[in-house]
Amino acid sequence: MTTIEIKDASGAAVEQAELNAAVFGIEPNVPVMHRTVKAFQANLRQGTANTKTRGQVRGGGKKPWRQKGTGHARQGTIRAPHWTGGGVVFGPHTRSYAQKVNSKEIKLAMRSALSAKLADGELIVVKDFEFETPSTKAAVAALKALGCDRKTTLVIADDAINTWLSFRNIPSVIVLPVSCANTMELLDNKKLVLTTTALNRLEEVLA
Repeated sequence: MTTIEIKDASGAAVEQAELNAAVFGIEPNVPVMHRTVKAFQANLRQGTANTKTRGQVRGGGKKPWRQKGTGHARQGTIRAPHWTGGGVVFGPHTRSYAQKVNSKEIKLAMRSALSAKLADGELIVVKDFEFETPSTKAAVAALKALGCDRKTTLVIADDAINTWLSFRNIPSVIVLPVSCANTMELLDNKKLVLTTTALNRLEEVLA
């Protein structure tokens, strides 16, 4: 099993933890990660864009002029697509963009993402932050001490309310409760920071 240093909020190593090889030591499956991230992004789409066809636009029930003898081209309705205020041809309609991914693939993708982060040296494990009250100033100082000066994903315990409130206003940080962790946000960063509670929960679910 691989060991990793556990740091505190000041950036000092306080102990070591053994990482589960089934979660952090596998060969990353890139196609499964790609499929999972693509499905996650598709599922975020609302799909509410909608246009009206010529049959749905108000008006246009009467033929605008007689068929022959006016000098105009023949027209059947003022709501045809080439008229101003007419219907839209091949426009978007309300639909679902949802894509289904099997739960086994989702877990494999997350294990692959965690293994890749560890292999690239972009994984940091830190003891649970102990904020008595929310403090963005203390959160910024902790990030600086941990060497997280670029885009960072922080995965915390579900009930760590003060930690979430402390980090949520920092533009370069994405704060995730461990129950909301997903492959895209585990990968989309320069540093992945896991609290010890989040680490234990991920190993419990993904092993």
